[in-house]
Amino acid sequence: MTLEDLCYASALDLLTAFRNRELSPVEVLEAQIARREAVNDEVNALAFTFDEQALAAAKAAEHAYAHGEARALEGLSCAIKDETYIEGQVTTNGSLLLRDAVATSTDPAAARLIAAGAIIHQRTCTPEFSVAAYTWSRLWGVTRNPWATAFTPGGSTGGGAAALAAGMTTLSNGTDLGGSIRIPASQCGIVGFKPSHGRVPEIFPYNLDPCCHHGVMARHVADLALMYEVVAGPHANDIASQLPGDAHSAPIESLDGVKFGYSLDMGFYELDPCVRDNALETLRRLEDAGAEVVEMTMQLGDWVIEMARIQQGLVAGAELRKNLREHHDTPAHTEALCDYTRWHLAHTSDVGPEQLSWANECAHRIWQQLSAILAHVDAFICPTVANPEIAADFDYSRDQCLVNGKEVDANKGWFLTYPFNAVGRCPVMAMPTGFSPRGVPTGMQLVGTPYSDRALIALAAACERVLPAWFGTDRRPWQ
Repeated sequence: MTLEDLCYASALDLLTAFRNRELSPVEVLEAQIARREAVNDEVNALAFTFDEQALAAAKAAEHAYAHGEARALEGLSCAIKDETYIEGQVTTNGSLLLRDAVATSTDPAAARLIAAGAIIHQRTCTPEFSVAAYTWSRLWGVTRNPWATAFTPGGSTGGGAAALAAGMTTLSNGTDLGGSIRIPASQCGIVGFKPSHGRVPEIFPYNLDPCCHHGVMARHVADLALMYEVVAGPHANDIASQLPGDAHSAPIESLDGVKFGYSLDMGFYELDPCVRDNALETLRRLEDAGAEVVEMTMQLGDWVIEMARIQQGLVAGAELRKNLREHHDTPAHTEALCDYTRWHLAHTSDVGPEQLSWANECAHRIWQQLSAILAHVDAFICPTVANPEIAADFDYSRDQCLVNGKEVDANKGWFLTYPFNAVGRCPVMAMPTGFSPRGVPTGMQLVGTPYSDRALIALAAACERVLPAWFGTDRRPWQ
């Protein structure tokens, strides 16, 4: 196995090799460090690295395997988004204002990953305060797509997706308020999972925002499933996580008898022709594998963009404004913010009870349409990103956005994810479908019934088996 093969090995294969003493966690981590040194200057996916600490943890994992003491994720590298708190680590949220902010607690998902033996070897870049679907900031610079570096890897978990695509980590966490896991997963050709709200515990107040999710990202569905089993489940500090158990789902051996409903544009989105073509080709492959594929009607409109603006201005937006007001309320601090952050603050500051009531009505309208579909199919499919070829340094506060030759809302018109945050009890899996003409991956969303997380993961694994392999030896960035 070459050094690059080690960097792209699946988590399940690595665990088997570790248990059989055919491979050491130290070897894999050293290969990923070497990979980072070779490619990260071009990609700029990482905010912090912890080589000495991580190598010590890998050595300890080696000892655990030798003595039969290995835990569920023992020795696997896992990147952590630079908004997720780990006690003692600087957590900047991509902002100059927080460049020296040291976390005093550890988020539940991160704590569970560490307790399961995952090695936290790097923190990944995010746009400032995670308020963009691309990844750049004045603090960390521009993060680029490993497949085609002129373009964005998406956001806000863009650094994590780029690190996975570039072979610099085996696993990554992510968070998703409007698509921040699914957009970068699509852009980077990996898989990303937005669990049902409450399945993975969050910290207050974000746990009480039904649009907000902590999730997982990997290169393979089975690896993502392994990670999900570690982070999911009730947590004493999160009342929203006190849910009935997530029923175990047997592996789906065949797509025979599985029924998918789909809509390409959900009634109003413009789509780049490559996104449409790749989605239709993927649906054809699923049909050839035995699934029934039925086009469904959804009639969304521009109102969903306004709905998302209001929802993102509520809990998360209000908390951001509160923290800035309490700790950084000076002209100098305001000047330190990115232009898009100031735009976001200005456009989410007017949210009140009437706007909330209207946004809730919109979410209900979405659910009425989606529930009518899910009553007759096993999952609903639609594209993830409408135009994958968005410049790496794109700024929605200043730049025009075109999709299929037509101008769309620069903030939210180029991705199709936030309707499923509005119905956040539905789990959603992002999966790759193909490439754009200039080599940027495209993707689809697989939407399940409320709280059916494990069943949707099993269905995604069955889909993955009949779709082209994404990170084979002949299909990786820079090849």
